[in-house]
Amino acid sequence: MGNRDNRAAAADKGSRTDKAAGMLSIVMPAYNEEKLIYKSLTETLTICENFVDRLEIIAVNDGSRDRTKEEIIRACEYDSRIKMVSSDNNHGKGAAILYGVTEAEGDYIAFVDADLELPPVQLEAYLKRLIADKLDAVIGCKLHKDSKIKYPLKRKIISVGYYLMLLVMFHLNVKDTQTGLKVFKASSLRPIAHLVRTQGYAYDIELLVALHRRGGKIGEMPVEVCFVRPKDSKRIGMKDVIKVFKDTWAIFGRLYFKHYYDEK
Repeated sequence: MGNRDNRAAAADKGSRTDKAAGMLSIVMPAYNEEKLIYKSLTETLTICENFVDRLEIIAVNDGSRDRTKEEIIRACEYDSRIKMVSSDNNHGKGAAILYGVTEAEGDYIAFVDADLELPPVQLEAYLKRLIADKLDAVIGCKLHKDSKIKYPLKRKIISVGYYLMLLVMFHLNVKDTQTGLKVFKASSLRPIAHLVRTQGYAYDIELLVALHRRGGKIGEMPVEVCFVRPKDSKRIGMKDVIKVFKDTWAIFGRLYFKHYYDEK
């Protein structure tokens, strides 16, 4: 407990006067991330406490089969601002994110991937824009002209094609829905989070479609990607890509035929 008090005192001494008012909740989903999750949680805490008044991190263990849960518990013991929600079964990234949202208490809610390939230091600029421009969400965009990423031509073509598809289907004028770094105004996110039925990677699309349908304002920001995984490691396969397309059409049906996202 003494170490925790010392960390808090050090943070107070180095506090900035330009911190964003209010509390930021960061939701970090994790599946089989035993090698990364402890460092990712503590590093995110150290970075983000510099630009917000109050902070919490909700680590979501999505049915991991390794020691991810134990490593999250270790991080919780390091600092009480780190909290855990856990599931015995793997439900998918979308379900994990939304599970974390239900536990978030902040005025703003951010999504950060557990590998930190999208460094959380970028959230400071995202949050400032969210507040200054009175937006409901600010999302990272790999296709932004100022983004720093080595993006294979094949992936870029797929992304542009998908952007055009979403523009035609949903009139959703954002170039990249799938980048994991996002921040929302909590009062805009909470009323729609329960509407998301997609548990996999297309949850981003459904969340943004629901927000857009209810008049929410969405801004895009450049993103810097710092790869930490081996080049030959694949977290998303062709089956996942096919499922995203199927889920996208299911969202289309719920939007236009069932009016599922309309305010009741």
